[in-house]
Amino acid sequence: MRGLALAAMLLAVAAPAHPQPAPAWSTEEIAAIGRHGPWPPAPARDPSNRVSGNPAAIALGEHLFNDARLSAGGDMSCATCHRPERNWSDGRVRAVGIGELDRRTQSLWNVGFGHWFGWDGAGDSLWAQSIRPLLDPREMAVDAARVAATVRADAALACGYQRAFGQSPGGDDEKVLVDAAKAMAAFIATLVSPRTPFDSFRDALLAGDAEGAARYPAAAGRGLKIFLGAGCATCHFGPRFTNGEFGDVGVPFFTGPGEVDAGRFDGLARLADSRFNLLGPHNDDASGASARRTRHVRRQHSNFGEFRVPALRQAGEGPFMHNGRFAGLADVVEHYSEVSPDRLHSDALPLVRPLHLSTGQRDDLVAFLRSLSADPPPRPSPAPLCP
Repeated sequence: MRGLALAAMLLAVAAPAHPQPAPAWSTEEIAAIGRHGPWPPAPARDPSNRVSGNPAAIALGEHLFNDARLSAGGDMSCATCHRPERNWSDGRVRAVGIGELDRRTQSLWNVGFGHWFGWDGAGDSLWAQSIRPLLDPREMAVDAARVAATVRADAALACGYQRAFGQSPGGDDEKVLVDAAKAMAAFIATLVSPRTPFDSFRDALLAGDAEGAARYPAAAGRGLKIFLGAGCATCHFGPRFTNGEFGDVGVPFFTGPGEVDAGRFDGLARLADSRFNLLGPHNDDASGASARRTRHVRRQHSNFGEFRVPALRQAGEGPFMHNGRFAGLADVVEHYSEVSPDRLHSDALPLVRPLHLSTGQRDDLVAFLRSLSADPPPRPSPAPLCP
């Protein structure tokens, strides 16, 4: 704590003059900022997926991720909706598979660090979540037989499967489907977002490097102070800026006249019914520890209308919210500034309150949120599976 106090004193003394000055930081604020890093974290390893982190599985997964043959029409791959140039999303208000869906395509940045997957948490592993769009009749609309046949019939995929799993893709279609999803999950877990201006500021602040910290835009610093003071970090905390859980933040969940998206409430029902959950036969974790959350989670009426708290890294492009309701960050900030408590589900734990921000404060908060994004380096072409 003495080091943090010294850092606060140095920065307060050395901060440059500004028409709208950058804020000084208390010891408590510096400690809170420190909890949002360091970045990047150590690579994630999923004990339920025996090929997590395996280079051969990662290579196979990238090829499968980009393979349009894994869709009913042969014209859509995972990469159709999860495009690297759009932050691994698609920029649409609602996702489009065979038809338009009710929810926005989520970004895949840093998803390998999560423990619930999808807007409603119906997936309890990244590999199970990778299976869902393949089988969903509204999205890619294939079955285990189609996936297995594609892997077996393509010499490169079959070779890649052999290298990743130590055996050929045999006659059990469901096993090949699950293995294909585990390979894709191994690839997706490598999608870690780049360091950002916030990370450079955070590291300099903790090191007592006043000159380095002063390079952070003053508006972003003021926005960060608002972010901390308004309690945004209650849900958006840690290095990924998310608790990985679910909440009702006053966004309407009606999808049409008399139709609602129940969010987490329905997601927990689908999780319990799924053959691919971590309590099922395909979990590679013999200890059972990875299934603990699934075993103990309980579906409650308060889950109605709750959706996953998104991570804020690389969130600079819209649309936003589960249903793409807001086009840009300024719209999101306006929502939280003016949200009505009457819009919150009556049984839910209140997570938000109207912040009543001035125009300048809103601009500063947007500046901070933009500082959590950076341009990633160009992606190389996928490596050959069996050179």
